Amino acid sequence: MNLLHMLSQRMRGHIYCRFISCTILGGMVVGCAGPAIRSQSPELEALVAVESATQLVGDYASPWGLNSQRVERAALITGLSDTGSDPPPDPRRQMLLEDMQARGVVDPNRLLASRSTALAWVSGTLHPGIRKGDRFDVIVEVPGNHDTTSLSGGWLMEARLVEMAVLGNRIRDGHTLGVAEGPLLVDPVSTGVVDSVATLRGRVPGGGVALTSRSIGLSIHPEHRSVGLSKRIGDCINQRFHAIIRGVKRGVATPKTDRFIELEVPEMYRNNLGRYVSVVRSLAVAEPSGNRHARLELLSRQLEDPVTAPRAALRLEAIGKDAIGTLREGLGSTDAEVRFVSAEALAYLGESLAAERLAEAARDLRSARPKALAALAILDDANGIDALRSLLSSRSAETRYGAFRGLSMIDARLPDIRGDMLGEACRLHVIDVSGEPLIHATRAARAEVVLFGDSHPVSDGLRVEAGPSIVVVVEGNGAVVNCFRPDEPDLVKEVDSQVEDILHAIVECGGGYPDVIQFLQQATAQRKIESRLAFDAIPTEFDGRLSVPREVVNRNQDTENEDDQSKGSNSKEEPESYWPSLFDTALLESGA
Repeated sequence: MNLLHMLSQRMRGHIYCRFISCTILGGMVVGCAGPAIRSQSPELEALVAVESATQLVGDYASPWGLNSQRVERAALITGLSDTGSDPPPDPRRQMLLEDMQARGVVDPNRLLASRSTALAWVSGTLHPGIRKGDRFDVIVEVPGNHDTTSLSGGWLMEARLVEMAVLGNRIRDGHTLGVAEGPLLVDPVSTGVVDSVATLRGRVPGGGVALTSRSIGLSIHPEHRSVGLSKRIGDCINQRFHAIIRGVKRGVATPKTDRFIELEVPEMYRNNLGRYVSVVRSLAVAEPSGNRHARLELLSRQLEDPVTAPRAALRLEAIGKDAIGTLREGLGSTDAEVRFVSAEALAYLGESLAAERLAEAARDLRSARPKALAALAILDDANGIDALRSLLSSRSAETRYGAFRGLSMIDARLPDIRGDMLGEACRLHVIDVSGEPLIHATRAARAEVVLFGDSHPVSDGLRVEAGPSIVVVVEGNGAVVNCFRPDEPDLVKEVDSQVEDILHAIVECGGGYPDVIQFLQQATAQRKIESRLAFDAIPTEFDGRLSVPREVVNRNQDTENEDDQSKGSNSKEEPESYWPSLFDTALLESGA
């Protein structure tokens, strides 16, 4: 009995503990290219020797540019109902005054003194691979020594966000990297109880716009730096990956120097940068002629065991079309994890026959759900779309909303998910599916309400506020939405007591997305909405069978300096972990 089989038997009960399995495998790996198994048979020993002789990109280079970049600035909040304050004299006030003066604001000190305005600190995150024009969330907070009592109903005036650093005991800022503006979504009951401190914090979902693109790449290890190797690695990557760049199809790798290679991201990996980099680092740079068949045989055997399957699947994906047959065999495994990693790799190779197994994993493997849904979102044919549609009736809110998000990525105009804009407040989607009635709303990335099921009645006896000037009253089978504003005639809308109709009426009365959210929260708190209400039901990382620490990335600050570009993780172990950003609530692709 070879060692692979013995490991399978001994570790089967503990295989979901990734740290244990990785520790066991660590002693078996020879460099980045080393095999994950040894064998007592001469046949497998020969295969091991073949794998050890294969040099991968990860032997020579580490990821660069996978860190996030924080941008921030002091900004002005307007539209407050006598809850603002005149900020104290400090560097933040001075920063805001200089910005207002640069914009030509007349008498800025008088504006700051108004109780309808407040100074707040605005921050956002530019994620790896973000493109110019992409949107991102911004967080708004009132500094601790200010007298502002609430940001509810406020509007963030345009803020120019920059990266800040402390130099010489002074705060210095750099170039403007993003701008932000929009209505504040303040949620004082997000923790389940009223929290007055939470009224001093808010978010503008998708309110930031990136003014720059952030590239990613590979940093060549110091001991291997040379122009020749940089070009060789670039050629290797370009043989496997292409992208449409400014309308022209070309290779994704551009060797810049002897120490740095810039990478474009193929569209299918747009929401999974970690996996893309892991696959790139699994490409063979130096592979002896005639060894491909032997490598496939070894990886096929590694794919059979759940301990070694995740890494084997990545390396098979790196090989490309020659590995499709091996991965298809993995779909028939008796182990759910092996079936999943095989299907995931096949999806990124464009094989939609994996869709059924990915849907199975999204339903049954909690730990695999985010990756399975992200993989389904790139299968834009009938198989992928039908698999995602089958998940819209799932019992899990995050599976249902994840399937909706995946379908939206494939084609937001699909008839069964296409939504309508409620004025300028948010987008409303009504999906006619079976299963438990579910209302899903987002408080990050986008202003969006999705109704799963076509009927969401509101019970008699409801009386709630939707913002400072709108009151919703339900009596019998009808609802009345009243809008009261100073110096304006009252506005009354009579509609059916259904969530969809009431949301339309709130926006027609001038309400915004924060008012929509407040109505849903208060009506649910009074138990007047029978449907389940879920916020941000996004698949999250789970400490289970497939969960391992997030991919080790270069934590150094990005810089245009070549020496800094060359600094990175010097580990020759390619990362096994990755996290799809399809469900990163801080990132929203423009136009999505």
